[in-house]
Amino acid sequence: MAVDVIMPQMGESIFEGTITKWLKKPGDKIERDEPLFEISTDKVDAEIPSPSAGVLKEIKVNEGQTVPIQTVVAVIDADGAGAATATAAPAKAEPPKPAPVPPSPKDEAPEPKADAPAPKPAPAPAQKPGPSLVPPAGSSAPQQRPAATAASGEKIRSSPLVRRMARDQNIDLAQVPGTGAGGRISKRDILAAIEGGGAASGTAARTAAGAAPALSRPSAPPPSSGGAAASAVLENAVPREKMYFGHYEVQPMSVMRQRIAEHMVLSKHVSPHVYSVDEVNVSAIAALRAKMKDKFEQAAGTKLTFMPFFVRAAVEGLRAFPTVNASVDGTNIILHKECNIGIAVALDWGLIVPVIKGAEEKNFLGIARAINDLAERARAKKLKPEEVAESTFSITNPGVFGGLFGLPVINQPNVAILGLGTIEKRPVVIDDAIAIRSMVYLTLSYDHRVVDGAVAHQFMGKVKHTLENWTESIL
Repeated sequence: MAVDVIMPQMGESIFEGTITKWLKKPGDKIERDEPLFEISTDKVDAEIPSPSAGVLKEIKVNEGQTVPIQTVVAVIDADGAGAATATAAPAKAEPPKPAPVPPSPKDEAPEPKADAPAPKPAPAPAQKPGPSLVPPAGSSAPQQRPAATAASGEKIRSSPLVRRMARDQNIDLAQVPGTGAGGRISKRDILAAIEGGGAASGTAARTAAGAAPALSRPSAPPPSSGGAAASAVLENAVPREKMYFGHYEVQPMSVMRQRIAEHMVLSKHVSPHVYSVDEVNVSAIAALRAKMKDKFEQAAGTKLTFMPFFVRAAVEGLRAFPTVNASVDGTNIILHKECNIGIAVALDWGLIVPVIKGAEEKNFLGIARAINDLAERARAKKLKPEEVAESTFSITNPGVFGGLFGLPVINQPNVAILGLGTIEKRPVVIDDAIAIRSMVYLTLSYDHRVVDGAVAHQFMGKVKHTLENWTESIL
């Protein structure tokens, strides 16, 4: 009996997935629930288990291909569970796509668009994006737009992120062709429209209708065109002839790396970043951890790290200053009642931010267990899409790798992210005397559309006070 293996829906708002690796090849035996292939979506990387025991008969979708949910990606011969070999041949593999090579200056001028991957069809003629990387501080707020409808009167299917990007770029979603499942407009579609001059066409359409044209801010190069813009520089810095002599190699971005690139460029484009730095004496916490870590692990069954202390302190700060625990929707500020704390986890192949939901309701032990559980499953590719969604504030820890402090990029749609530096002993002045204390630098990156410097420093002061005057029991 043949059993179809389909591309699963890994979350309510996910409509496609990319197969990054097949863990079995045609002819291999496989048990039910044994990992069969790995996928990458906009939300998470995950291993997908086999729906049946048997022999992998055929692979229909190759590594690197992106397909809609419910697509048949492979076929398992359930009757061949005890067979020694499989009779089906593997699906014909597509030849690997060569990495883009910058054009020779002998052939053509180094235009920034020359090497960009061909964008999806957009309604307006291609137009170069403006040179600005960060929107001017004085630019006006984006215009509110009613729900987009197609010519037939049907509502356009799109995510909140896509609608926000359309508002920021003055793009009419009704004019953007959707390539997602059921005609849904995906982030790739809106990026293609931006790259194709969609913002300009939207402004022109309103002007033609008699409306006064709004002052449009220069658009930043979308993530998809980043490689093309860089290739013009690379053309002069590293001539392509050197590649043939082994002076450098070209490595295509993984799907996760592409998602990170898109997310980071979008965040810098949308949010005017401002940074505040403070220094905290964590000697009491360091002594408590050194004294209790063995007892804590035996009693709680999980390791005692410094991160739960910072999460608890951040929650106290968010309670006192809820503006930092917010999001932006057009000209509205959304104040979240829950403290959903995203914790950045470094992986060998990228970065992911699993979320501790309802951190304000958890005690220290509950937060410690949640952090360790999410980090372990993130590295094992066992996270669910809902476990990396709906964060309201994020924390990243470059200090674990020895960094003194960092200036992290805001994790959209949050308006702030806390960066932790390395904890090290330094000489400090206490009561007019020099003493050695365990110190750490904390950095808050915040969106100046919502959070002002006064609020940011008051938030940091609350976090600092909580850490330096720790009273909560850890067991």
